[in-house]
Amino acid sequence: MSPRTVCARFRMMALGYSDMRGISMDSPQKLDQIRESICDVGRRLYRRGLVVAHDGNISVRIRDDEVLSTPTCMCKGEMQPDDLCLLNLQGEQLGGHRRPTSESLVHLQIYRQRPEIRAVVHCHPPHVLAYSVTQTPLPRFVLAEVEVMLGEVPMVPYQTPGTSDLADAIAPHLVGTNALIMSHHGTVTFAGDLEMAYWYTEVLEHYCRVLLLARQLGPCVSLPVQFHGALEQLRRGDDACRQRSSTV
Repeated sequence: MSPRTVCARFRMMALGYSDMRGISMDSPQKLDQIRESICDVGRRLYRRGLVVAHDGNISVRIRDDEVLSTPTCMCKGEMQPDDLCLLNLQGEQLGGHRRPTSESLVHLQIYRQRPEIRAVVHCHPPHVLAYSVTQTPLPRFVLAEVEVMLGEVPMVPYQTPGTSDLADAIAPHLVGTNALIMSHHGTVTFAGDLEMAYWYTEVLEHYCRVLLLARQLGPCVSLPVQFHGALEQLRRGDDACRQRSSTV
């Protein structure tokens, strides 16, 4: 399958599954749908082993200054819609009977710096963590589909989870990417809709698994340099399409 075909397929999936398209916050049904979508993504993360115990957190921006977020200390595979918390971008809790995740500062930093972002997913994918704890940068231009979906994935220097120091540490790395690896910690992916933010996590974890398997056979071989520009162009076109699909 060609990178262009993969790109087109992701575009169609985004248009079909985006839970943020055409949302009117005057509709309780839409808010219920978003709550259900957050819980569904939590279950998928847990089933795939991308989080364990009460790891990870998920949020969706429902208005310019309001975010629905998962609570602290709760298994993502067992959440119910009424467990979610409502926050503003200053971190003040506006609703919900549970305390919000301690990582909300990271989510809010992303929303403040990237106004087009509508959803954030943070988790601890094991194959990505193998790169994180060994401080091994991810190689570029090994898999065409990964270049189209992700491009460069920066690694953020370690800061204590749940602190403003971590939120400050990610800030310089938010331009031109939709995925970060936080050193000795986990990943954070973000997009114009929740489904795409989740897919970025899946793609990143799958890529790291492939890389680790390949290393058992020998060093990874990058694609010839003459193809790099075409893949970058496909990525830029795909980014523009995904941004439009999240707002139509």
